[in-house]
Amino acid sequence: MQSPSEASTPSRRRRREAPWPRTPGALEHEPSLNSNITEFALKARVVYPINQKFRPLADGSSKPSLHQNLKQAALPHQPMEASPASSLGSLSQAEKDEGSSSSLHSASSDDRVLRHALLCVSSFPEVLASESADTDLCVHSLHLQDLLRVDEALRREKHVMFLQILKMCLVDLLPKKKFDEKLCQTILSKQERDLEELEKRLRVKLSNTGMLGAEDSVYITLADLEKKEREFSEQLLDNMEAFWKQMEDIQHFLVDQFKCSSSRARLLLATLTERMTMAEKLLRDTQDLQALDILERTMGRAYMAKMMEFLRLQVQEETKCRVAAISRGLELLTAQGKLSGRQKEELLTQQHKAFWEEAEHFSREFVQRGKDLVQASQAHQAEETARLTQAQEEELKSFLAAAWPTSDPEAFVKAFHEILERQRLRRSDLEEEEDVRVMEAMTSLCQELYCGTMQAFGRFVDALFLQTLPEVGGLPRAECEALQQQVREHAARQLGQSDRFRRRQWGLLQDRLEQDRQVWLEECALSTVLQAQLRDHHENTIQEVLQRLGGLSEESTQSILQSHELLLHAALRRLALRGSALAALTQMRLSGKKRLLQELREQLVLEQSLSQCLDEQQWQLLKALEARVQEEASRLEEEAQQTRLRLQLQLLTEAQEAGQLLQQRMERAIGQALLAHARSAASRSRAKDKDDFKASVRTVCQGGQSTLAQAVAESVYVTSTSVGHLVQAHDQRIRRVVQDHEEGVLRRLKALQGERLDSYKLQRKQDAGEPLAGGAHGVSQTLQQRMLWQQKTFLTQFTAHQHSRLDAQRRKASALDLLEAQLETQLQEAEQILTSELAALARLPLAEHRRGAPEKPLRTRRRKTPPQERGDPGLPSGSGPAPGDHASALLSQQLSPQDSEAGTGEDAGKLLKKRSNL
Repeated sequence: MQSPSEASTPSRRRRREAPWPRTPGALEHEPSLNSNITEFALKARVVYPINQKFRPLADGSSKPSLHQNLKQAALPHQPMEASPASSLGSLSQAEKDEGSSSSLHSASSDDRVLRHALLCVSSFPEVLASESADTDLCVHSLHLQDLLRVDEALRREKHVMFLQILKMCLVDLLPKKKFDEKLCQTILSKQERDLEELEKRLRVKLSNTGMLGAEDSVYITLADLEKKEREFSEQLLDNMEAFWKQMEDIQHFLVDQFKCSSSRARLLLATLTERMTMAEKLLRDTQDLQALDILERTMGRAYMAKMMEFLRLQVQEETKCRVAAISRGLELLTAQGKLSGRQKEELLTQQHKAFWEEAEHFSREFVQRGKDLVQASQAHQAEETARLTQAQEEELKSFLAAAWPTSDPEAFVKAFHEILERQRLRRSDLEEEEDVRVMEAMTSLCQELYCGTMQAFGRFVDALFLQTLPEVGGLPRAECEALQQQVREHAARQLGQSDRFRRRQWGLLQDRLEQDRQVWLEECALSTVLQAQLRDHHENTIQEVLQRLGGLSEESTQSILQSHELLLHAALRRLALRGSALAALTQMRLSGKKRLLQELREQLVLEQSLSQCLDEQQWQLLKALEARVQEEASRLEEEAQQTRLRLQLQLLTEAQEAGQLLQQRMERAIGQALLAHARSAASRSRAKDKDDFKASVRTVCQGGQSTLAQAVAESVYVTSTSVGHLVQAHDQRIRRVVQDHEEGVLRRLKALQGERLDSYKLQRKQDAGEPLAGGAHGVSQTLQQRMLWQQKTFLTQFTAHQHSRLDAQRRKASALDLLEAQLETQLQEAEQILTSELAALARLPLAEHRRGAPEKPLRTRRRKTPPQERGDPGLPSGSGPAPGDHASALLSQQLSPQDSEAGTGEDAGKLLKKRSNL
């Protein structure tokens, strides 16, 4: 027996390629409905008024025209929408008022649109059963709800996959000796509780936000709906950040609570991040497909809702045509003198009341029984969903039991994701099947009520011509039957004419739906381009930051890049759903204008079909109506661009907020990596200094001989004059070394500056040559394309300039480091020369001195000795010291460990200080 999740259902992804019906008889090819229902649907006729908004009683219709019936009932807090001129006669007056109303468009129009109220619905059958719902707005509202449900399902799937991936990481990376099932279960239970708490807080926030504008629980304004969606997005972004933090805390949790080593905890987090990145990519692909599925479902719902409107308006059209035919027949009797005017009016009033009361009974009965169908459908769907959910949970448990433990984590994640995706698609197909089933039930209900209404209309006509007229007017039965036949033929001609118009009207509706579909696909393409640009921008930014920093280990760099990739994919997936929601809100804002343009086009088609022979005035009015249609179309296009621009700017603002959030997380991660690197370097430096100190102490202890300074001080061959000559020669050598170093630095800096200027000039020539290459075809480009091209060129040039500056700084730093090392070597050589000369002056063997004093390591950093720690050779002495004492003082000054920075050596210190500041 096949499980419910594997039951064969037609996939929407296969149906996505099916083209929309384009022929006038498109209802005949609707795949979701059977033949008798579609045959009945073809009889639905809609005719707009031709000459007047309200017809006089003698014309058979004192009710509002069908054009007014097409407009929805006024909703609470809903402003009145502008409507097209209902006839050629009223169009001229509309043109007179057009100039005064066009100046009040921008802000007041936006406010009026945002105050528009729509019915709060939670399922598509509620839209079909409602008599006062704006179907376009309700269908797009359901689109937003579907997007939220997809986000919830994918978030739940991400949490489940996170727990499974964490379990695999614990099994693979924790020590086998210390690992046990109880420890693993403890860690997973803690993470599961944290995720449940996170989800609970999110549900509370979403529920509170969902109560926004709930003073009237039946209707909600478009402004409140946009505000609600914006707050939903912010709360979901906060929830995503909280999930990131929980992932990062796993490392500290393992180290603090379970005494796991830092290296293993870092490795576990890196493996978890890598596998979650793979899972996030799978979720992103699934979300893209689900968004297209939702789009196709929305288009299908709009199609079915419009078809149901056609079916429900059929009775009103039948009523209008039959009453008009009866009025024409009574007018004929009155003209022949067989009925008085008062008798005609009384009979027509009775027929008008009977027909329209029957039509209103049809509407009331359809709404009432439709609501009963909706309630039954909701109960049936809840029962089927509960049964399916239970079966899917059992299927998931069986899969986990059979697949665990696994040796291939990547294959396990993909298989696990495929099962969850198949289950999610099955639930979605179940909902779609229920929508189609309710649609078929309501179509059958409409057919049933229509047949009953037509039978009642037949009884009214028979009673009028076979009973009332013979009694009131004394007409013979044969004449009444002949008149009845004429009335039927006249009504049939009117209904045939309306049927032709209905087919053209349905074609216009299909064109509009196809245009809406193309607009949706363009929005999806623009969203894809935006996601790619944001991804490239953030990836290039993190790469450049890591390149500028340098010094980080390969492990730290890879960990930062993996974390950035995971967070970036999650943020872009959230922004993609937000972009889809904003596209739906854009369509909702434009709904009123699109409906107005659609009515004008239908009015134009009706007038063109009814006006065969036109005089000059009627011809001009028809041309004016055509111009009005073109003007409204251009106005709709302009307003659509402005609305899309405003909402796209809002999306970019939210993308910047998400980027700042991502930047903060990466700054923290990079800061922690730099801190760990600095601590490691300091630890290694301390260990090396400690080893050097131990070696020095060991050498001194093994030597056991006096230092060079003591030997010179005790030597009888050393005088102050001789020592002064040596010191003077040493100072001269130091000055020459410092002078040569400064000249070398200046020469090198000038050379680098020249290289940079040459590179800059070459880059300028290349940049100047690029517009010439694109100028041949750039003449025909639009202004917007040229501006985009210039913006792209500027960004490319700016990036290249930044890279050249960074390369120049790197070369400069490298050259200064080399010169500094050379200076250190020369200073060491000068010190060795002084030491050798002193040893020769004291007539001491140099080998003995080197045995007694340890060799100094190569210095890499000098620090200036405070004045109180250095002897000042220029200070006068109260008592002339002995030659040996004076020589010892001079010698101690020269051989002091801090002596390298004294006297003229301070110039080199200043230069090194400048280098360090650089």
